[in-house]
Amino acid sequence: MQPLLKRITILSTQLDAAFERLKIADKQVSIDALEDQLMAPEVWNNPTDAQAMSKQLAALVSMVEPWTTLQAQVGDMAELIGMGDSSLEKEFDGQVSALEKEFETRRKDLLLNGPLDDHNAILRLSAGVGGTDAQDWTQMLERMYLRFAEKHAMSTSIVERSAGEEAGIKSVVIEVTGSFAYGKLKSEHGVHRLVRLSPFNSDNLRQTSFALVEVLPQIDTPDEVVIDDKDLKIDVYRAGGHGGQSVNTTDSAVRVTHIPTGIVVAIQNERSQLQNRETAMKILRSKLAQLQLEQHAANISDLQAGESANWGSQIRNYVLHPYTMVKDTRTKHEDRDTSGVLDGKLDDFINAYLEYTQNTDDI
Repeated sequence: MQPLLKRITILSTQLDAAFERLKIADKQVSIDALEDQLMAPEVWNNPTDAQAMSKQLAALVSMVEPWTTLQAQVGDMAELIGMGDSSLEKEFDGQVSALEKEFETRRKDLLLNGPLDDHNAILRLSAGVGGTDAQDWTQMLERMYLRFAEKHAMSTSIVERSAGEEAGIKSVVIEVTGSFAYGKLKSEHGVHRLVRLSPFNSDNLRQTSFALVEVLPQIDTPDEVVIDDKDLKIDVYRAGGHGGQSVNTTDSAVRVTHIPTGIVVAIQNERSQLQNRETAMKILRSKLAQLQLEQHAANISDLQAGESANWGSQIRNYVLHPYTMVKDTRTKHEDRDTSGVLDGKLDDFINAYLEYTQNTDDI
């Protein structure tokens, strides 16, 4: 039983190190505090805040629970092995192997060590050069990320969506809620390029299309990213496009401009001007947080003008003709299963990016 005891001891030590690096104890304190707050009846007097707290709690639980469950299982196994029943050694060996395999799966979370990696994410997809093909490509990317979220038990919510005239979408904003949503999806930040035979021209010619994917850490609380009111320009105007009663007859749409950086966020989906303003401010805070990470700025006031993602940062090519391949331009990781990738099979690209950035940071 000694070899088994040694293996389970090593696994327990690795778990302790993982708990410290992932700050599991701090997250558990936050979980307990949120649970206490949500048990108070008065918190539901403000449903918006209560729902935000519930989302935050669910995200924290989804991060912490798998690790605490694994720790409990390892503790139980160590106790059983310590009893020294040699007749069960073969069975114990299989169970220890299963725990080691689970830890290897979980340890990918250790790569998600950025300051905002544990946040939920906001995706903003925008069609670029390529006309209707680009708008169709943007909708294909939308489906890819929705399928990825579904496979990883993440919830999604469409905040803003602008449909194309003929097909596809011009832009869409999606909130993604789940364990390490931003940390996992940050690898998608940049320009995505598609090469295929176009279904939108009679000659069926090869067409290259582009779409911009912005991945932002969702900042729900104003104190996490403090913005000076004098740095904001807020305009209201009449919403356009489809909508319910009063959407197109009142000045409900809101455009918020952050003057120092030139970042503009416009939201018009909700009927209420107040709701649109709150959503726009949440997205603006998220954009500024992303820009702060990129520029390594200590404060929001130190940020320089410039968009968080731009059309010069092409990160991935999706080729459907004359051959099939998806290749990341940064990590060089590639996958010939293009249909699988477009159906949300992004884990290998995400892991390759996390390992690539980790190695880069270690140099």
